Amino acid sequence: MIGAPITVAWNAKEDLLDLPATARTRPDREQVRDLLYRFHRRCADADLPELQRLATTVETWWPEILAFLHTGITNAGSEGTNRVIKTIARDAYGFRNPGNQPLRTRCATTRRARGHLDAR
Repeated sequence: MIGAPITVAWNAKEDLLDLPATARTRPDREQVRDLLYRFHRRCADADLPELQRLATTVETWWPEILAFLHTGITNAGSEGTNRVIKTIARDAYGFRNPGNQPLRTRCATTRRARGHLDAR
C-alpha cells in the first residue's frame, strides 16, 4: 500500500508529541516510560530509516527532553532572539558602515522593552 509508510510516520509523530504534552503536568516515571516505549516500539517496527534516525535523535537528547518534561523550562526565548540577530546580520551584509549592524540588532531585539510591541 502506497500510504502505509506515511501512516506509520504520522502515528510515530503523534506518539512523540504525546511526550511534550505531559510537560508542566508533573508526569510520573511510569507514564513517561510508557509513552517513550510506545514511540520507540513504533519506530523500531516501522523499519523506516527516517524514523530510526528520529528515534536516535530523541535518545541522544533524552536528558534535555526529560528536564523539559519535569520543569517546563525551555530556551525558546534565547533561540528566538538569536534567530532575529542572525536575520538582521544577514540583511545588513554588504552595508558600507559595519557599525550600523550592532545598532540594527539592538533595535530589533529590544523593541518590546522600548514599548514598540505592545499587545494592546
